[in-house]
Amino acid sequence: MAAVVAATRWWRLLLVLSAAGMGASGAPQPPNILLLLMDDMGWGDLGVYGEPSRETPNLDRMAAEGMLFPNFYSANPLCSPSRAALLTGRLPIRNGFYTTNAHARNAYTPQEIVGGIPDSEQLLPELLKKAGYVSKIVGKWHLGHRPQFHPLKHGFDEWFGSPNCHFGPYDNKARPNIPVYRDWEMVGRYYEEFPINLKTGEANLTQIYLQEALDFIKRQARHHPFFLYWAVDATHAPVYASKPFLGTSQRGRYGDAVREIDDSVGKMLELLHDLHVADNTFVFFTSDNGAALISAPEQAGSNGPFLCGKQTTFEGGMREPALAWWPGHIAAGQVSHQLGSIMDLFTTSLALAGLTPPRDRAIDGLNLLPALLQGRLMDRPVFYYRGDTLMATTLGQHKAHFWTWTNSWENFRQGIDFCPGQNVSGVTTHSLEDHTKLPLIFHLGRDPGERFPLSFASAEYQEALSRITSVVQQHQEALVPGQPQLNVCNWAVMDSGSWSQATRGPEQHCARAAAGPEPATRASAWLRLGSSKTPLLPPTGGHWGTAGSMRGAGVPWSSTPTQAASPWRGPVMTPESPGSAGTEAGTALPAGSRVDWCCTVSGSGPRAHLRGSHCASFMLGQPQGPSCQT
Repeated sequence: MAAVVAATRWWRLLLVLSAAGMGASGAPQPPNILLLLMDDMGWGDLGVYGEPSRETPNLDRMAAEGMLFPNFYSANPLCSPSRAALLTGRLPIRNGFYTTNAHARNAYTPQEIVGGIPDSEQLLPELLKKAGYVSKIVGKWHLGHRPQFHPLKHGFDEWFGSPNCHFGPYDNKARPNIPVYRDWEMVGRYYEEFPINLKTGEANLTQIYLQEALDFIKRQARHHPFFLYWAVDATHAPVYASKPFLGTSQRGRYGDAVREIDDSVGKMLELLHDLHVADNTFVFFTSDNGAALISAPEQAGSNGPFLCGKQTTFEGGMREPALAWWPGHIAAGQVSHQLGSIMDLFTTSLALAGLTPPRDRAIDGLNLLPALLQGRLMDRPVFYYRGDTLMATTLGQHKAHFWTWTNSWENFRQGIDFCPGQNVSGVTTHSLEDHTKLPLIFHLGRDPGERFPLSFASAEYQEALSRITSVVQQHQEALVPGQPQLNVCNWAVMDSGSWSQATRGPEQHCARAAAGPEPATRASAWLRLGSSKTPLLPPTGGHWGTAGSMRGAGVPWSSTPTQAASPWRGPVMTPESPGSAGTEAGTALPAGSRVDWCCTVSGSGPRAHLRGSHCASFMLGQPQGPSCQT
């Protein structure tokens, strides 16, 4: 059953919290929700967690004014599955963000991925609409780049950011640079319109993302409850920072990126105070997975005392920094030893909005309000999945490993090391080791680094094994895995600026310019196929932007040769073979050719302010094998 507004529950919550924000109409409204999700930031990267340079004064103050969680976990040691878990409240094995291509294989959403977040999943912004929330995502989406996976099709009202990480630069032949979007419109690409200097580390992206957040808060704070999901990626290699922050950290370039993020968080919290909505805004700060030690030391953070990092199910791969802030509601200076999960942000946010989670599916996230507001501790397990495999489980202070693996010997010998300087014999294995009959069990309170497994013969081991085995058995008996979304890659779907979405921006530009009886303003559209320019005309009997226009053509190539139906008059692009394209005259272009679709406006009419060219581009791809090597 879809989540519904529970009015009586909301009023009870208001009484418990002893406060309510007042909207413009004077009616009580639920609190704003601001989720700050970092990328590859480690548990040990903040001063409040013991980072010795103490370069995060704003985040440290946020912790001092709110609550710190030392035992907070991601739902996966990799970015895409963890983000899917946050927004659905469900383990990746349930929401489909995993692969079955190999046992315990990590997988994410590269440009050539076919899958993405399924329509059957109900995302947090979709559900918050029922309580009147306006939602925006700023930064990295990472839940699929094809049109059906666009964040505005899954509940968000606004988006500024990218469907992927800022990998690159690419040559725009075999692989395009990653696109950046404002809502439906592709506004540029990393390393092109949004430059990142790999040599110096300079990029203004964090400042752009900060301004997007500040503008959204200013627009919404007095009118609607808002949900802002700020998912910046400056701490993901290649790390970057803007010029004022470069060279300012004792920790090198990674520290520069952290300092800029800390400054940005400080500005957001300051704005909430200035707008007098701080006491009606719940803010939570965490990361998608542990620090990527493979990029250390210059391009990665610290996982503190914990073992290994990103891509592993040891503590360093999944235990995250976590801070909660809500002045007047969360008492200052609190530390909660509640076992928390990134999936709890889904359920907690719904509770804040007076909503109940969907009842037609398993929800793994807990409502953390009892811990946040009353200091209560709730018993719950933490499941550590890697791909399709349950690798470990924590219950209380004990963690049982059923499988151990870092990465393959082949990769390790090539210099790929997920656990640099942390070899633990029999634990940080380079082959997938099965411990399901006799799990390795650690007491995380005494041994947070997972170096000294309990003796199989000890009473402590037997008691912990009995409790954990019971919980795991219940979990596995009830588990209904989702359809895996990360199995198949195909170069024909490469570039999230896919045809139907890439053309939308230029097409709307033409539509605005050509609207109304303004003959002095001319709008012309054209395709550039390789080096040749092919003019296009509006659909027969129509205007730019009307039904049956460019958008109706869909993606003009696929892994199977098909003739694209065209609404255009004049030469059109059609597929000659998988991964190639040509015109009606039969000119074919090889896979990897860049195609630009542009609208050019000229003239001196009332819409002359729209003069100039507005373009989108994409690559002609070539199908790859049936499985994704992610």
